[in-house]
Amino acid sequence: MTTNELPPEVTGPSAWTRADIEADESWRVYLTDDQTAEIEAAAAAWLATERDIAEMTAEDFPLPTVAPLIGEWNRELLNGRGFVVITGLPSYADDLAMAAAVFYGLGLVMGVPRSQNGKGHLLGHVCDLGLSTVDGDVRIYQTTERQNYHTDSCDVVGLMSLRKARSGGESGLVSSMTVFNEMRRRRPDLLRELTRFMYTDRRGEVTKDGLPYFRQPIFSWHEGYLSALYAPHYVRSAPRLEGVPDLTDAQHVALDLLDELADDPKLNVEFMLEPGELLFVHNHTIFHDRTAYEDWGPDEGRRHLLRLWLAIPGARPLPDWYAARFGATAVGDRGGIVVPGVKANVPVEPV
Repeated sequence: MTTNELPPEVTGPSAWTRADIEADESWRVYLTDDQTAEIEAAAAAWLATERDIAEMTAEDFPLPTVAPLIGEWNRELLNGRGFVVITGLPSYADDLAMAAAVFYGLGLVMGVPRSQNGKGHLLGHVCDLGLSTVDGDVRIYQTTERQNYHTDSCDVVGLMSLRKARSGGESGLVSSMTVFNEMRRRRPDLLRELTRFMYTDRRGEVTKDGLPYFRQPIFSWHEGYLSALYAPHYVRSAPRLEGVPDLTDAQHVALDLLDELADDPKLNVEFMLEPGELLFVHNHTIFHDRTAYEDWGPDEGRRHLLRLWLAIPGARPLPDWYAARFGATAVGDRGGIVVPGVKANVPVEPV
């Protein structure tokens, strides 16, 4: 296997290492008091209407001075390093309605929220529901387990921290473009396995094609863009499903190397998302992780984050096979998990 048969090495700001991120912290954005007040005023005005947050539109969330800043976030996500951390908002752990209005409103200004699960949730609650992935249809964000480096099924995923865990629960990021480059240099034969179609377990969230899995490469080259889509646990659990073959020895070794590189502290960065902080990540160029955590006792509250999956205007083109997971490939109208007969909704409380 030669490198000539593979997509070219990725250059530019999306192919970063830990040293690059530590040398330049412009990925962290600090809101001013006036900007925070503008965001909260828009959220309070919406809540005063007593309408369902799912009815909110971008026009209902006017941000005259913050909206241009959000445009800068999107440019950094799509064309820069692929992530931003927003600091300056308070924690809304004790006011979930305000938290939901603030975060969902910001998401609407950024792009189009997409359903995150088979229940049609446009706003997700990331917290321990007392479940375990021993149950084949449980998704890891519903547990205290480590997530491992992966992508979500949308252009951009956003997180709002409401309350930290007692210990653990750090966020991890690694450039999937850098991981690709490293595999290309070291083991192009194994990288080739990841540019071929592989199966991924849907974990019981069956979409309109009626299949409990989807098939596509982990690394896809299309119209000059390299994009990654990877769910390590769900790729490895897919053979439990009828019609899915066992992974080959070469696929196992390729996946092991992929995970090893993602876990390399020279490549990745880890940090704690503090209460009130927001994190947005470009799924096509970054794998993200969350370490395992120990939660608080029942009377102390639990670790809690809100999550958005967003389709972003101006995002990159994707190959046709992304439709099996994203539902469609049209820019601005793709991504998410849409189960027939389920209406999209915005739950304010964890369900």
